Amino acid sequence: MAKTIELQIEKSKNLQSGLLRNLKEVQKYGVTSDDLRTMEADIEALSAANEECDRLRAELAAKVKSMNRTLAVVKEQFQVKKRVIKLNFPQEQWHVFGVQDKR
Repeated sequence: MAKTIELQIEKSKNLQSGLLRNLKEVQKYGVTSDDLRTMEADIEALSAANEECDRLRAELAAKVKSMNRTLAVVKEQFQVKKRVIKLNFPQEQWHVFGVQDKR
């Protein structure tokens, strides 16, 4: 969980429960039990969304790691194959094989 969001969730839960325990005292200032139920639902929604984001971040990190390994393999294959062309054919023919190098 992101530290900022985790901290906000904790502080909001504490405030919501404190207000609920002292509802009679804060009702005269416009705080209702409906407000507190809505706040509780919003806190839970934030917590669930944050958990989903954490799961997606972990999944993305794994996919990026896999992609980077594949990229390294492709780059190596590219270099080896390009070297074959450069060492065995004259520069004027390199473009026929898809080699873009000018020198």
